[in-house]
Amino acid sequence: MLKKYNKIAGIMIVLSMFLLILGVRYVLGQDLVIMNFVAFAAFSVAVGVIAAALLMYKLYKGFYIFTIGLVIGFIELFRSFIAGTEEFGDLVGILSLFIFTSFGLVIGLIVEGIVYLMKKNK
Repeated sequence: MLKKYNKIAGIMIVLSMFLLILGVRYVLGQDLVIMNFVAFAAFSVAVGVIAAALLMYKLYKGFYIFTIGLVIGFIELFRSFIAGTEEFGDLVGILSLFIFTSFGLVIGLIVEGIVYLMKKNK
């Protein structure tokens, strides 16, 4: 059972790392240095651990909402990189990824809390 969560976490780690590298290197056109890879790896591992923890504790609604927030964050990242070629397009893209991912996690946990309280009161 734990192997299933490890697979999902691994897929999310690799996919988010790939999308970050693709966005910064090829869409934005910036050269990557070691610190970029360290930051991308830290974010990707955090995403994978959060996803695995949500699944391990059987918080499936929270996992799906978190994943939707992550997808919206990556869409906004790429949109900002493509459309925002002025001075702050790259910063806005990365910040929007962090904000949408954080909102997805918080909203998912709030929904799970509400569902738990509704089941408890029945």
